[in-house]
Amino acid sequence: QVQLVESGGGLVQAGGSLRLSCAASGSILSINAMGWYRQAPGKQRDLVAVIISGGSTNYADSVKGRFTVSRDTAKNTVYLQMSSLKPEDTAVYYCNAKLRSSDNVVRNYWGQGTQVTVSS
Repeated sequence: QVQLVESGGGLVQAGGSLRLSCAASGSILSINAMGWYRQAPGKQRDLVAVIISGGSTNYADSVKGRFTVSRDTAKNTVYLQMSSLKPEDTAVYYCNAKLRSSDNVVRNYWGQGTQVTVSS
């Protein structure tokens, strides 16, 4: 069993900052990539940022220069530092991990989601 547990969401004023964390636990052999998606009401779930096993990163254009994704490989944890937040960043943020579990199969896993609300 693999679990992703997120923390760090909340309410913040425009221009403020938040940091999200996501820890993967369970029977994990290796992690190919970890990252963050978000879904606003009535919209599809979109990629925000991802960091792959080699350390390279990819960001949505809308967050470049404001958000930073990082990881602690020893703790199987990924972080999303969000700065200069805008009301349009309001969404449920989901952690995602593409990893190989103890049965040697690579799968996608999702966290339960954490609400980020940015007030104007």
